[in-house]
Amino acid sequence: MQTAPLVRFLDRTTPPHIVTLILLAGLSALAMNVFLPSLPNMTAHFNTEYRLMQLSVAIYLGVNAVLQILIGPVSDKFGRRPVILWGLGLFLVATLGCIFAPNVAVFLAFRMCQAVIVTAMVLSRAVVRDMVSQDQAASMIGYVTMGVAVVPMVGPVFGGVLDQMFGWQASFWMLFVLGALILWLSWRDLGETSRASSLSLARQFREYPELLRSPRFWGYALTAAFCSGAFFAYLGGAPFVGSQVFGLDPATLGFFFGVPAVGYFTGNGLSGRFSARVGINRMILWGCLINAGGLGMALLAFAFGFQSEWTFFGFMAFVGLGNGMTIPNATSGSLSVRPHLAGTASGLGGAIMIGGGAALSALAGALLKPGTGAWPLLWLMFATGAASIVAILMVIRRERRLRGLGTL
Repeated sequence: MQTAPLVRFLDRTTPPHIVTLILLAGLSALAMNVFLPSLPNMTAHFNTEYRLMQLSVAIYLGVNAVLQILIGPVSDKFGRRPVILWGLGLFLVATLGCIFAPNVAVFLAFRMCQAVIVTAMVLSRAVVRDMVSQDQAASMIGYVTMGVAVVPMVGPVFGGVLDQMFGWQASFWMLFVLGALILWLSWRDLGETSRASSLSLARQFREYPELLRSPRFWGYALTAAFCSGAFFAYLGGAPFVGSQVFGLDPATLGFFFGVPAVGYFTGNGLSGRFSARVGINRMILWGCLINAGGLGMALLAFAFGFQSEWTFFGFMAFVGLGNGMTIPNATSGSLSVRPHLAGTASGLGGAIMIGGGAALSALAGALLKPGTGAWPLLWLMFATGAASIVAILMVIRRERRLRGLGTL
């Protein structure tokens, strides 16, 4: 078993402390959803339509996906540390652009630029895989992505309160201050964990076909994409459902919006504790079943007339729980198919997941109209959850076949 490396906090000559990795992942998650309770007020501020304002989620995720394709090979070539530090610096500039945007077009342009913070999330996972073995990585990634769980749990709550007290820009000022603090922390603590590749950057990009030809990589990547697709559809549609269907104000919407993160936090904790003991494939399968099962129960509850903000958001805890069990393990699996391409795999796998999320977020916003209720969103989320079960069953079948042939 691989021995854990020596880590000294705030010493960049050693690998980064797990606290730094959690905060990096958390900042990336916070930038994605902290302002969502403010979408109705932002729509009024920029004198535009909700569907256009909702693109601040979809285009962010779309650019996020494209960047992840680039980040992996670049970090494999030049190292994790410089790419993360540059990403944080550019994020600060983009955040100021969002705050002072004079119209919705300028805001959306800078919102796209904010997606550069995805370097923090992608490379925090790659750093873990640099440091430890596959099963240990699944556990450690579970703890790292707790930053992605805790932040969405409290982020929209704070975003809604800040909106009511100071206006929608307050959420972006919070992002700027936190980004500056984490940039300082990363500068002090983030030691390099990747050995610089001897291949040229162009050759690094030509390594992608090695991953794309791997059925197991595709299985893990699609499992993560479909399971998380339910959550990304939720990001795109829940603000409309909360404000327009159930008539919630920004602060109350922020409170309810964080419910999935309670489940996600629990799922991450289970991953951190049990993945090395139980095995990643079993953890993923159970996570996908919980995700789809919770959505199936939500559809049944609505069909029997139990339609309220409590039932809608309450069942979303199962979505969070399933994702918390699935994503760390599926990520570890995709990074471990070709360990020498961990950064590339993290970027490509993340691009598949976030790219699909962008499409589902935009689709959720397009499907929800006055009079539709929450039905289109629930069916869309259930369909993606069911697809994740199919994907992980294909991985399990593939691994059994490889073991039978003695090639795994």
